[in-house]
Amino acid sequence: MKTEHNPNIDELLVKSMLDEASIAEQIEIKQWLLDDEDNQQYFEHFELIWNESKRLARTSTIDENAAWERFKVRAQGKDQKAAEVIPMYPKPVFRILRMVAMALMTVGVGWLSYIFAIRSSSKEMLTISSGAQTVTDTLPDGSIVTLNRKSSISYPREFAGGTRPVTLTGEAFFDVQPDKSKPFLISVNDVTVKVVGTSFNVKDNAQKTEVIVETGIVEVSRDTQRIRITPREEATIVKASAEMRKGVTVDEFHNYYRTRRLFCDGTPLWRLVEILNEAYEADIVIGNQRLKNLPINTTFDQNSLESILGVVSETLSLKVEHHGDQIILK
Repeated sequence: MKTEHNPNIDELLVKSMLDEASIAEQIEIKQWLLDDEDNQQYFEHFELIWNESKRLARTSTIDENAAWERFKVRAQGKDQKAAEVIPMYPKPVFRILRMVAMALMTVGVGWLSYIFAIRSSSKEMLTISSGAQTVTDTLPDGSIVTLNRKSSISYPREFAGGTRPVTLTGEAFFDVQPDKSKPFLISVNDVTVKVVGTSFNVKDNAQKTEVIVETGIVEVSRDTQRIRITPREEATIVKASAEMRKGVTVDEFHNYYRTRRLFCDGTPLWRLVEILNEAYEADIVIGNQRLKNLPINTTFDQNSLESILGVVSETLSLKVEHHGDQIILK
């Protein structure tokens, strides 16, 4: 056998098995096979070991690194005994096994890295924050969310599991793509909002969490409590107690940050002031209690705070006084 005449043949055969041999190396291997019949037998033995090793690698759950170390220890402890039985091509086969193990470990590490990268990408969380302006974002399933100012939302790059989980801080309006097999779940502190395809607004602050439905059906839960709300209904969860209320939506002010429109239809002054303070980050107070429930019937469409207060002053015949940053209605 002429294997010893080409000490690099094992490396060439490994490269051939991995389809990494150059044309010149392939010609060298073919010439080596033609040189002697024993070389062809050696090659068949090599190929058998290679293919069997790949099969075992696909089904084995053994730690290759640990197994290799254990194999070396056993081999070193049995050198004397092994010498009594002379296997076919002992030295080359040992080199083959080691090279095959190293090659499979390399391929295995690459494959595991690929799988880890795929899983990591699907679990990677994205966070969108609105800052001083409202922001509209499209989620992986095509659902659209509009964030009010100073709000944020976190969600996975891909909705890979059996649900579409989202975490919200602040306020947002959701227009969810229908998918009954994969519910859309919004976590807001200890409140969970569950839908399969609908549009609704979720608002969370220090005092309460509020959910208002425009279309479809929404399920709101907290601990063991659970209620379902439909269009023009709202769920209110008070944080200071275990109270969860279901009611009817009395106005459309929850839309102001999306439409820039304040539609007042018999709206009491105290309610309008409450929304103006929130929308414009103002400090407006009603200085005379008799003014609190005066009704306002008008629509403010993208108006400035000054123009809105001007209309209110003229309509209700009241005075607007500025004391530093505070605005007093009298």
